[in-house]
Amino acid sequence: MDYSNRENINLNEKVKEHAELIAALISGLIILLAWRMDSNGLETASILAYLSAFIIGGYAKAKEGILDTIENRSLNVEILMILAAIGSAIIGYWTEGAILIFIFAVSGALETYAMNKSHREISALMNLQPEEAWLVRGAFEPIKVPVSSLTVGDHLLIKPGERIPVDGVIFKGTSSIDESAITGESMPVTKQVEEEVFAGTVNLSSTLTINMTKPNTESLFQKIITLVQSAQSEKSPSQQFIERFEGIYVKFVLLAVVVMMFLPHYLLGWDWTTTFYRAMVLLVVASPCALVASIMPATLAAISNGARNGVLFKGGVHLEHLSVLKLLAVDKTGTLTEGAPIVTDIIVREDLNKEKVISILASIESQSNHPLAQAITKYAKEHSIEILSGIEIEDVPGWGLNATIDGNTFKVGKPEFVGREESQTFANQSAETLAEEGKTVIFMKDGSGIAALVALKDTVREEAKQAVTLLKQLGINVAMLTGDNKKTAHIIAKEAGVHDYIAECLPETKVNHIKGYMEDYKYVGMVGDGINDAPALATSTVGIAMGGGTDVALETADVVLMKNDLSKIAYAVRLSKKMQRIVKQNIIFSISVITLLIISNFLQIVDLPLGVIGHEGSTILVILNGLRMLNNKI
Repeated sequence: MDYSNRENINLNEKVKEHAELIAALISGLIILLAWRMDSNGLETASILAYLSAFIIGGYAKAKEGILDTIENRSLNVEILMILAAIGSAIIGYWTEGAILIFIFAVSGALETYAMNKSHREISALMNLQPEEAWLVRGAFEPIKVPVSSLTVGDHLLIKPGERIPVDGVIFKGTSSIDESAITGESMPVTKQVEEEVFAGTVNLSSTLTINMTKPNTESLFQKIITLVQSAQSEKSPSQQFIERFEGIYVKFVLLAVVVMMFLPHYLLGWDWTTTFYRAMVLLVVASPCALVASIMPATLAAISNGARNGVLFKGGVHLEHLSVLKLLAVDKTGTLTEGAPIVTDIIVREDLNKEKVISILASIESQSNHPLAQAITKYAKEHSIEILSGIEIEDVPGWGLNATIDGNTFKVGKPEFVGREESQTFANQSAETLAEEGKTVIFMKDGSGIAALVALKDTVREEAKQAVTLLKQLGINVAMLTGDNKKTAHIIAKEAGVHDYIAECLPETKVNHIKGYMEDYKYVGMVGDGINDAPALATSTVGIAMGGGTDVALETADVVLMKNDLSKIAYAVRLSKKMQRIVKQNIIFSISVITLLIISNFLQIVDLPLGVIGHEGSTILVILNGLRMLNNKI
């Protein structure tokens, strides 16, 4: 396709997208022309011009209103506007009727813009995922193939500057990856061999070869798109109430207009022209356009804002619930803490060389897959300590390891395994102190006795501490649920600064604890990342899953944090509270304007032109106020 054709297609798409606004502006120009002709005495020509303005400006909204009325068998505000414009024309107020259609068309175009702005977030996400990829097969040159043709296990070449087309694991190479499309974080992340990469992210610095691990339809990126789409289609309780209220209110207004056409003539002595005129003004000013537009634009804008910042809402209802949370229950491992132990202390017998002891210990532990063993091996690698290979070990499940190195035997494990009495006499005070700090202590024993002790701990995330502080500032208490013993739980809870904690909490009892909290606090959130957290996530008022969690947790949760950063919850709560403030502002403002205009009409203070401007102007202001939710400054 040549560039001129592309430009024509883009132009056509833009025209189609802004069709309502273009039609509204054209009708506005025709109204000016018609008013000018009317001023010069060209009455018939001006009426024809006004009619064309009615049709051009009101077609989109009239069609929407009529189709919606037929489909749902209930009246709506669009029907009220059509009747008001026709009524204005019947009593000779062509200019006022045309202006009503013009402003109504502008407010409709603005509401469509709000919807399109939200949908553009989805389109922008979809455009981030490449349609083609470089497939690598053996020693052959990479070939470009459609992403849809790829299967799990394929090797793909990703050049610098290219977007990663699928979820996978790095097979060869090291590079910086821009993951802002997934996590909302602008800082690139360095990824190495065997680390996971995601579709839609950008390879910045070096060529990578990745191994595809998930079908294209199940990629994290595709899940994000699906979540945001479903969130935008799901209406919040407030929006559902307004839509139910709209049908009843419209019938009430029409009944009031019919009464207004006759009653003032007989009770107040108004002439028929004034009576009918005031009935038409009532039809205009009593329409709940602004009230109907009070919620949806703000909700859609908030969902889009969250998606842009790595917080995915599965619907407006969950966004509303966040604003009333009183307590947030947080899983410990992998949520408050790093989820993997790290070495915090190493104490070696005085007659031994510390580096050599660590080398022997790490060499033994490198043969095991236990998380504590992996932590010790990682510590040695980070400190460039030699790790010996070819060591024979005997794994004693639940206790530790036996090993032989150069004819010397070693035991690594719990005090009971290496010898409780010997372990108690070795750095006794230090071992007890370390255990009281919530650390796991293991010992290494050689032929002469205990050679060393190593303390390990699953440390609290720094961002978790900040998140707890931020949530407290928002008036939300934080409770920690953990399967650890009370001593460890108490220490972690103190470090994290949480309000309450429940220790020795079994997966199946988490639901009971959440129910207990809900009795005390009513609105309770739950944060988790594992399969065992899924029931509690489903039970809570709002379930929040960490992006790095299991698929079950992600599916069960109402809100997903694309980065394992609890501070995003505070952002989501502020976003929710701001949305609720804006919605309340809109509702109070729209009801106040409608009430004022109805009273003013009955007192014959406001005429049709001012009624049109007051009514439709309030609708435009409400929509613009809702669009403030697109701003990242929360």
